[in-house]
Amino acid sequence: MSRIILASSSPFRKELLGRLQLKFDTASPDVDESQLKDESPSELVQRLATIKANVVAEKSLDCICIGSDQVAVCDAEILGKPGNFENAFKQLKFLSGKQVCFHTGLAVIDTKSALIQTDEVKFYVDFRELSDSMINNYLKKEPAFNCAGSFKSESLGIALTSRMQGPDPTSLIGLPLIRLTEMLGKVGVNII
Repeated sequence: MSRIILASSSPFRKELLGRLQLKFDTASPDVDESQLKDESPSELVQRLATIKANVVAEKSLDCICIGSDQVAVCDAEILGKPGNFENAFKQLKFLSGKQVCFHTGLAVIDTKSALIQTDEVKFYVDFRELSDSMINNYLKKEPAFNCAGSFKSESLGIALTSRMQGPDPTSLIGLPLIRLTEMLGKVGVNII
């Protein structure tokens, strides 16, 4: 079987891929994640997922590279990773009482067959009305500064939400495993 490489330095994606009990390596692609002019969130995440996988694939022979990218969108505004407390507070204040769509792009590149598969999985989160003290308390307990939308659904961030809906809850964490297992199956990697 070809070597599997996750083109990501994200501990969240690494943990998710580990759930599939596959042997894999990780490599951190250094790519410009800026949005192009007139590029939709769907186009953005699929393009970046593909670029990330391709950067790693170009350095490795006979491998299957997995790339992923995610943005949160609310009121037509793309929200990236906040990076610090102040930006995270602003994001959560903005998201209070609103629905957010998390767009997760996925790419699988098989260097042996030159097959490139790309897709996007959307997941919707409705946020509760959040007070300043709720946001402060949350960010002090769980500083989600490296997460699009400033919260971790798989942890304490669940308390900020009132509803979640979508085809794959792992897409919200950053790597849609349901779709990924289908893509891997097309390149000969059967999970079960």
